[in-house]
Amino acid sequence: MVEPVTTILTGIALVQKSVDFVKSNIDTINDIKSITSLVEDAIAGEQQIQKERFQSKSIIGQTKSAAETVIDAKLAQEQLAELQILIDNRFGFGTYRQIVKLRNDRIKEEKERQAEQARVTRQKRQQTIDNLQTIGIGLAIALALGVGLLVLMTTRAR
Repeated sequence: MVEPVTTILTGIALVQKSVDFVKSNIDTINDIKSITSLVEDAIAGEQQIQKERFQSKSIIGQTKSAAETVIDAKLAQEQLAELQILIDNRFGFGTYRQIVKLRNDRIKEEKERQAEQARVTRQKRQQTIDNLQTIGIGLAIALALGVGLLVLMTTRAR
C-alpha cells in the first residue's frame, strides 16, 4: 500500500509535470489529442491529492501537517486552472471542459461496463448453481426410486 504522503507527492508531481509540459509546448501543439493524456494525468494527480486529503482521518505520524496537505491541494487546483486557461486560449473557450466531460463520460462508461460484466458473471454463477441443484435433486430422486425398487424387489422375493 502506498503511504499517504507518497501518494500526495506523486499526485503533485503528476499535476506539475503535465502543466509544465503543456506550458512549454502550447504553441507547437496542433492537435488536442496530443495533450489529452497530459490533461488526464493532471486531473488524476489532483484527484489523488484530494482522495488522500479526505481519506486519511488522522495525520498523526505523518510527516506532513494538515496545512501542507491543504496547500498542496490548493496548488494542484491552481495548476489545473492554469492548464484550463492555456488550453482554452489555444483551442477555444470550453475546450478544457469538453476534455473533462469526455473523460468523465469514459470513466462512467467503464464503470457501467464493469458493473454489467459483474452482473453477467453473477447471473452465470447463479445459473450454474441452479443447474447443479437440479441435477442433485434428480439424482436424489433416482436414488430414492432405486432404493425403493430394490426394497420392493427384495420383499417380494421372500
